[in-house]
Amino acid sequence: MMMLKALRSDGRPQGTPRKAAEVFPFLEAYIARKEQQVLEIEQVVERYEVKRMKEERAYQTMSSLRRMFSGKKPDHHLAVEYIHYVKKPMEQVRKLRAEISQAKQIMTDSKPGDVISIPEEIEEQLS
Repeated sequence: MMMLKALRSDGRPQGTPRKAAEVFPFLEAYIARKEQQVLEIEQVVERYEVKRMKEERAYQTMSSLRRMFSGKKPDHHLAVEYIHYVKKPMEQVRKLRAEISQAKQIMTDSKPGDVISIPEEIEEQLS
């Protein structure tokens, strides 16, 4: 029990030790929930990209006279939209995947009888 306040590689303390067998069902549900969040975010990003492609295609098929009157979103608006609808959500997906891999690593590295320390981020959702 000397490792009660063991530090992780980033210098933050790990959570309280628990038996791996009591944590495994939670970790499985945690992984499933995070994977579902990843899928939902990816679907939102994909819907946005499809919408943008349709808008661009519709604009390109217009006659030059209609293009002149219809107006296209300025490039800086498109850039802001891209950051909001694609870049930030994909950063969130990367974070979620890191959390998933961390939870999977805990499951693969420990046996049901082991006493393990789970990171605080995961333990917050355990309570």
